[in-house]
Amino acid sequence: MGRPPEPRSTPASAGTTIVPGITPDLVTRIPWPRWASAAIALAAGVLLVSCLLCAICCCCRRCRHHRKKPRDKEAVGLGSARGTTTTHLVQPDVDNLQSGPGGPPQWGRLQLSLEYDLGSQEIRVGLKQAADLRAGGTADPYAHVSVSTQAGHSHETKVHRGTLCPVFEETCCFHVSPAELPGTTLRVQLLDFKRFSRHEPLGELSLPLDAVDLRHVLERWYQLGPPGTAEPEQMGELCFSLRYVPSSGRLTVVVLEARGLSPELTEPYVKVQLMLRQKKWKRRKTSARKGTATPYFNEAFTFLVPFSQVQSVDLVLAVWARGPQLRAEPVGKVLLGARASGQPLQHWADMLAHARRPIAQWHRLRPAKEVDRALALQPCLRLPLPHS
Repeated sequence: MGRPPEPRSTPASAGTTIVPGITPDLVTRIPWPRWASAAIALAAGVLLVSCLLCAICCCCRRCRHHRKKPRDKEAVGLGSARGTTTTHLVQPDVDNLQSGPGGPPQWGRLQLSLEYDLGSQEIRVGLKQAADLRAGGTADPYAHVSVSTQAGHSHETKVHRGTLCPVFEETCCFHVSPAELPGTTLRVQLLDFKRFSRHEPLGELSLPLDAVDLRHVLERWYQLGPPGTAEPEQMGELCFSLRYVPSSGRLTVVVLEARGLSPELTEPYVKVQLMLRQKKWKRRKTSARKGTATPYFNEAFTFLVPFSQVQSVDLVLAVWARGPQLRAEPVGKVLLGARASGQPLQHWADMLAHARRPIAQWHRLRPAKEVDRALALQPCLRLPLPHS
């Protein structure tokens, strides 16, 4: 019997062991060093670990989001709010509410204190502050206070720059007898100061004093209403500029123009007076302008006022004109200086703060008697002449 035939050896099997179906022929033909195999294995491990960490982080975030969502719904849900929230917590003051799209417009609020002194028969009006004034953007508000029984007597606060919530903290007094109280109305107007144009009304408060218990000091917030059709009493306006040079002590007053004067007045002119320690000191006047209620002057006057005395002087500009009786009478006056108030005081302060620079501004004329009462001028002493 013959032997079975022996298997033939192939040249590819010399020195290499091939496992069919596991390693491709191309990979087996490339010589791979050990360090390359280790690097590939390390990179594959790092990539696998990074993918696992990213998947774990995403899962944790989703779990946290699902856990917080029910709590948020419970905190802001309408059902729980209706059951536990009261109007005192959400709505502490009805006046603080802003009007809705269909509600009436809100003009702001004003805090006042009222006190009546029977001994002096004076009502003291304390202007505390205003809030939520209605204006397009910012404003320069101030308050104008008057009473219906005293025509021509009013008070203006200082101008507050760039705010809709000014803090006044000013007090003014009006003489009102007890018999006049039932028919007296307190009027407070909030206006936006404009240096070279008419001041814009911001709101108004009309308060009948017979509706207020003045036996006690009353302090509360009042809702402002829309500005009335009647503006503060107008006797005309005067525009002038002030310039002060501290080194030389030169005070320059340039009277520019007037407007709003009564057409019945003729030949208006302006007197410029300087008072020192409540006594008349220096005086100048412009030339008269005929046939116009809006005279244009553009005349300058210079006074020598040392820097040590600039806080002791009062500057008074008075518009004079001939009335129906053809006699020159004062139409109105403007008082400036340290004892002034409202816009004139602000103008005087701006002049001192911007030395060597002219500051121009419009001013409403006030009654001459009111300015003279504020000045409290002392009579000039006349020396007796020696007997001849």
